[in-house]
Amino acid sequence: MKLMVALLWALHWLPLPVIGRLGEGIGNFLFWYKKKRRHITLTNLRLCFPQWSEAQRHAVAKAHFQNYVRSVLERGILWWAPQARLRRLIKVEPGVPLTAIAARPTILLCPHFVSLDVAGVAVMLESSLCSIYTKQVNDVFDQVLRKGRSRFRPVKLFARSDGVKPIIRAMREGLPFFMLPDMDFGAKDAAFVPFFGIPAATLTAPARIAAATGAQVIPVVATYLPHYRGWTVRFHPAWENYPGDDIVAAARHMNAFIEARVLEAPAEYFWTHKRFKTRPRGETGFYNRNEIDDEPPAF
Repeated sequence: MKLMVALLWALHWLPLPVIGRLGEGIGNFLFWYKKKRRHITLTNLRLCFPQWSEAQRHAVAKAHFQNYVRSVLERGILWWAPQARLRRLIKVEPGVPLTAIAARPTILLCPHFVSLDVAGVAVMLESSLCSIYTKQVNDVFDQVLRKGRSRFRPVKLFARSDGVKPIIRAMREGLPFFMLPDMDFGAKDAAFVPFFGIPAATLTAPARIAAATGAQVIPVVATYLPHYRGWTVRFHPAWENYPGDDIVAAARHMNAFIEARVLEAPAEYFWTHKRFKTRPRGETGFYNRNEIDDEPPAF
């Protein structure tokens, strides 16, 4: 792992097009080599896009592996490049909503696109934040990741096991909550809500936290600019009348928003995750039983 970290540090000195092409080349190899992850990706795409041809799904899956590995290699830029370079590469539209964040508790809702770390950096260049953090298995990588994500401003990182109380406390202290809402963590605190027409265990925490704090929900999505020119981080308007009185309807609203963003950049969404792992009682699973990994791979 120390060698891997050293490699990422060395790569960050290179031009972004060189890193991007290298990541795509490794992604091509891993698409062939990582058979289980390829199967998960293609299964997700078949479920979500039955109208696509098999060739189209295969092309998007391969492009996803390219984009995902690319995003891993580019983390060196996020962790070690100077602010001036980051500001050149990250195009924020229309801008980090600092006035809105200062006005009331805020959830920055960031779906799982491969460049989600770029969205976090865009925020931390301008504002502190709080978020949920999963400790990495490797201590060396864990330390580098923590340091990289907090090098511009102090951040508060909470374990999922801590529950929502420390998050609510931090939000009431003025910190926006950078939330990744769209992974399958099981049926607890979730509702089965359609995602591209397939019932998916969907966290109700965004709606519950917004209701408890009076927070506004501002979605933020990071995607690649063409021709290896960097990234776009787009802050969408705060959702109106959210969450309302129906938690399940609020979860459906969130999934519908994410679906629309996925259609804008389908190869950049985290298809390697078992999004439909948890099934309603009595429903057969979609993935093979011997595939036990639940999180996206750290290529």
